[in-house]
Amino acid sequence: MTPTRRSAVAAGAALLLAASLTACASATEESGSPATASSASPTADEPAAEEVHNDADTEFAQMMIVHHEGAIEMAELAVERAGSEEVRALGERIAAAQGPEIETMTSWLEAWGEETPDGMEMGGMDHGDMQMDGMDQEMVMEQLSGLSGADFDRRFLELMIEHHRGAIEMSEQHHEAGENPEAIQLSAEIIDAQTLEITEMTNLLAAL
Repeated sequence: MTPTRRSAVAAGAALLLAASLTACASATEESGSPATASSASPTADEPAAEEVHNDADTEFAQMMIVHHEGAIEMAELAVERAGSEEVRALGERIAAAQGPEIETMTSWLEAWGEETPDGMEMGGMDHGDMQMDGMDQEMVMEQLSGLSGADFDRRFLELMIEHHRGAIEMSEQHHEAGENPEAIQLSAEIIDAQTLEITEMTNLLAAL
């Protein structure tokens, strides 16, 4: 190839490279970012998924915390006073399961900017699902505290079955009306777990 021919080829290649660089720069300027970049991140004013909630979620968490606290109080008494190992073990399982759920629901309320039961007046709320055989938590604990052995087991199982039914009813209502995905999942888990425990307690009661 002659020097003149080589010069012409080199000049042509340089022109092609310059045109390619110019096109890339134009694409970057028009989009504000490289052409291959994606802007899929959420906008700043969109709430995080865990913060999405409605009034049903708030009331469910507030009321279920109080409801769980009552169940734990009863369960811990069963560990002390139960006449059978089966009822004692049941009390241990109930306390172990519901304690962490209280912590989870409390963290939700704090993240949502809602009041926790410790910092609010619960008197104005509907406590119908917290009644057990026509008694409130204080009356239940007073009655159970006066029993021991098989008498305690029988009454504990009767009252805890009623307590679980109240939790299931609250959870079913929330599952239909709630918005927060994690809260809805928890209400479903409560329904399943406590339905199984009602069956277990019914069988224990029949064996006494």
